[in-house]
Amino acid sequence: MTGSVKRGCDHIFFIGFLGAGKSTLARNLGRMFNRRFIDTDRLVERRRGLSVRRIFELEGEERFRELETQALESLESERSLLVSCGGGIIETPRNTELMHAMGYCVYLDGDIDDSLRQIRRADTRPDFRSAEHAARLLEHRRPLYQGAADITVDIRGKSFKDVSYLCAEILLERGLL
Repeated sequence: MTGSVKRGCDHIFFIGFLGAGKSTLARNLGRMFNRRFIDTDRLVERRRGLSVRRIFELEGEERFRELETQALESLESERSLLVSCGGGIIETPRNTELMHAMGYCVYLDGDIDDSLRQIRRADTRPDFRSAEHAARLLEHRRPLYQGAADITVDIRGKSFKDVSYLCAEILLERGLL
């Protein structure tokens, strides 16, 4: 995939596991390139009036995934967003289809140790139960991330600043920023 052939709305979706730095990256790139950035989890929370954790507790993961799909669909009328996606967004095949229709997926690929270092508040992450559970979940999701990815960025051992510059370079080279 080369050049600046755009899909749909030309959004850039950042996908990856818990603690991969998707929100930080979208925010950093948004500031660097004067582009709007959003977070799908925050979008769901605003639309539903509940935290992600409360949605999981009160309505279940399946309902949360439906709300997540609705949040993605709401982005179809927008242009050029940097979108930080929840770690499980790729669990719903429709979400991957939507992201590809509207732009490009950048997978932030790291190890479980990278994620565990970044997860400061496990209480705000409903799909984080334990380090062992997280490791199993990552192994389940890794092929889904890889399948959805247009671009993969290895974040192992890199600072958020380094990842931001590396992503900026890759996206600029491809004419996506």
